[in-house]
Amino acid sequence: MRDPSKRLVKSALWPMIFVRFGCAALVIFLSSCSGGQTVLNESQKIEEDTIAIRYSIIFIIHGDNDYLYHDTSDNKFYADEETLAEAKRVAEENPQAEVFIFHKKPASHFLFFFPLKDGEFYYYRNGLLRANELYWRDQEQSNFNLELELYRRFRIKNEREMVRMFLYFGHEIPEFAKAGYDASYPDRTFAVQDLASGLKEFTTDSRRFDLLLLSTCYGGTPYTIGMLGNYAQTIIASPDNLHLSYFDLKSLESLDISLKHGEVPAFANKFAQQIFDKLTKDIQTVVSVVVYDVDSVQEYLHSVYSIYEHSLNTLSMQISSAVIEYCDCADIPAYIIPTMNTGVNVFYRSARFGRSKHKLNHSGWECWKE
Repeated sequence: MRDPSKRLVKSALWPMIFVRFGCAALVIFLSSCSGGQTVLNESQKIEEDTIAIRYSIIFIIHGDNDYLYHDTSDNKFYADEETLAEAKRVAEENPQAEVFIFHKKPASHFLFFFPLKDGEFYYYRNGLLRANELYWRDQEQSNFNLELELYRRFRIKNEREMVRMFLYFGHEIPEFAKAGYDASYPDRTFAVQDLASGLKEFTTDSRRFDLLLLSTCYGGTPYTIGMLGNYAQTIIASPDNLHLSYFDLKSLESLDISLKHGEVPAFANKFAQQIFDKLTKDIQTVVSVVVYDVDSVQEYLHSVYSIYEHSLNTLSMQISSAVIEYCDCADIPAYIIPTMNTGVNVFYRSARFGRSKHKLNHSGWECWKE
């Protein structure tokens, strides 16, 4: 016969275990909902005054969609997480830089019911992590207000003396408002115009970024370069498909050496060359990396503006995007004018298979195929 006292002890233990589990879970939930922490200490504050800041770098890493890929050994990776790790390494390897990293993560819930903050911010200065905060991403409007608030809170004020860079990593950014960019907020629209508006706010002193890197598919269109070029002097982008093979950031790891004399255009070309070399080793699909000297390409952009705008307006009216395709602008006679190659430095290798494997070169400009 069972001892009744043991049964009573067991029945009393379960509520205690449940309460303890609930308390522990509540602590975890509350900590995850906190705004993060500023990790600056007194010794680091003193160090701020002894090491000059020469570089200011902003990373926007979009991770709220399908960024899963496999390497040749079938190892699983998430492109946004890999880029985040590289961005942190860049921040740690540059003692003369301040680095802002914004990671836009998929929405998640605690115990299936309680939403968790889906943005994470890292701020590095002098190679050290100074702040790490969680924040709510904008769920309706496509703006960067929350990122701007954090940026303005921590940034150093003498930006005119710095080399400033802005790097965006994500899927292809639509050229007209289109829903579905964020998996967590499928009704939210995002377009090139939204990114341009964000760049404008990050450049409130009316000074353009020295370098803008756009690590997305189809970033080298006349419209995209024209819009973003209002806020950058040099742009590195891929006019073709990247297949989640993000740009390698190793060139940014020692800016005190690679950008010692502040010659950003020369650095951008070396940076693009290294990106290209890494991609051609790793993937068999088409590789295209282009450096755009924004001031030098203005004549071409103005010449083809009306043609491209007509195509964009026509395509934006189409219900199904499945019929929309891109092509090299050089495949369309109207875009072939004498200034087409002015201000562009193209690194291109055709795909190792498929119908485009015999294409030997690229103009550096991508257009809509009507």
